[in-house]
Amino acid sequence: MDFLKRLDKRVFYPSALICLVFILWMAAMPEAAGKSINAALNFINTTFGWLYLLLVSIFVLVCFILAFGKYGKIKLGKDDDEPEYSTFSWFAMLFSAAMGIGLIFWSIAEPMSYLVAPPVGEPNTAATAQWSLRQTIFHWGLHPWSVYAITGMALAYAGFRKDLPARISSIFEPVLGRNNLDGGWAKAIDVFAVIASIAGVATSLGFGAMQINGGLNYLAGIPVNNSVTVVIIAVVTCLFIISAVTGIKRGILWLSNINMSLMGIMMVFLLVAGPTLYILNSIVSATGDYLQNIAWLSFYADPNGVYAKQAGYDWVGGWTVFYWAWWISWGPFVGGFIARISKGRTVREFVLGVLIAPVLLSILWLGIFGSTAIHIDLFGAGGIGEAVSKDMTSALFITLSNIPGGHVFAIVATALIATFFITSADSATFCIGMYSSGGSLEPDNGLKVFWGVIEGAVTAALVASGGIAALKASSILSAFPFMLIICGIIYCMFKSFNEEFAPPKKLAKDALLANREAARG
Repeated sequence: MDFLKRLDKRVFYPSALICLVFILWMAAMPEAAGKSINAALNFINTTFGWLYLLLVSIFVLVCFILAFGKYGKIKLGKDDDEPEYSTFSWFAMLFSAAMGIGLIFWSIAEPMSYLVAPPVGEPNTAATAQWSLRQTIFHWGLHPWSVYAITGMALAYAGFRKDLPARISSIFEPVLGRNNLDGGWAKAIDVFAVIASIAGVATSLGFGAMQINGGLNYLAGIPVNNSVTVVIIAVVTCLFIISAVTGIKRGILWLSNINMSLMGIMMVFLLVAGPTLYILNSIVSATGDYLQNIAWLSFYADPNGVYAKQAGYDWVGGWTVFYWAWWISWGPFVGGFIARISKGRTVREFVLGVLIAPVLLSILWLGIFGSTAIHIDLFGAGGIGEAVSKDMTSALFITLSNIPGGHVFAIVATALIATFFITSADSATFCIGMYSSGGSLEPDNGLKVFWGVIEGAVTAALVASGGIAALKASSILSAFPFMLIICGIIYCMFKSFNEEFAPPKKLAKDALLANREAARG
């Protein structure tokens, strides 16, 4: 237990206590806990859904201002620092940490859910098919990556340019002052970051474990139920903890490169073996539709209940607000992990690398897999939409079963889900350990093991108490405070960046004031 000596006790103990109380509550009173979570979720969606839509859209705008404005040349590190990782490895790690496991789960389940039960238009029609793919691309496009870009860029700047500890509170140095980064406000920010990270990664790990269960059912007839899913969570938790303790340059880097290779193989296989021309036409059409309507999509809050009336529930809250909250809850750990591997890159290089390249890959993956499933349902054997309505975890495997050689690639898909599961959880464990040990770039292995066990336990508790609904709710609830923190991050980031262009006299004056403050402290 040597790691206990190197803890940031005012971050670790409150965070650990909140998580343990939550796990015990979910285990002891799953039904009551589920009802309480749903009540809180309904309140957030009804009262603040519009705020999620507004702020995440602003985050996208901020990223483009940073990339193409005067701040683009600022280096995330000292002027002579160079990137630690090749561009391919850097991209592979950030994509694997940020997107992989959820993208695989929803690439077919989401567009097929829209196709069979759209909030507007007729189900199972060609028009609804394009709408479904466009909406899916929107949810996995620029908006999520803007959250990661802002958090990661601000943290990398604070850590590598200003030599501050690698924790979210360090970003607030322009407001709190360097001497107050160990104060109560700073610790509260870091606690919120830890809690949001755990809830966000638990959502993804839950989806991943449920999909692995679906894959094992397809391949070996193993039953789909919560007990099996919890066993899968336990097994994969052990695997990602092993990966976490091996460090970034071995475990995470190695698995991330494997992930990208398997993704490439899967995409090429389905593009060639599937309805190739239909896939290509659908990708081009849906991408154009997305770009043409991105402003409307970003701000549509369904004020008159058009979507809700046809869907029978708060569709915008259940889908768009959920996604935005999910990405926000991933912001602390994905941003922290991307920051850790981005030393030496410029702001422009960072934003374009984080915002553009992953979006293009996501569009390709969604387009290839989503279009294939849609084509099978509209023009082929059918049955995918009906299956998704009953069990979302089966979507990928039923689609592959309609493709020649699909049974073999179902094994590859199951392996890919598992490796993405490991890299996402591995990255989260690393960053949560970083935040709870005072910003150490190499958190103690004992600390990573502890947080790995907590992540697995929270995931299992959510799956056992409410499945997909509970997983969605946890992200939305935990993301709300961190969404407000991101607004503060943007303010502090611009304040810091503006200092790069301040006249020398002003910089000297600011340095003098800082020294006086330090002397008084």
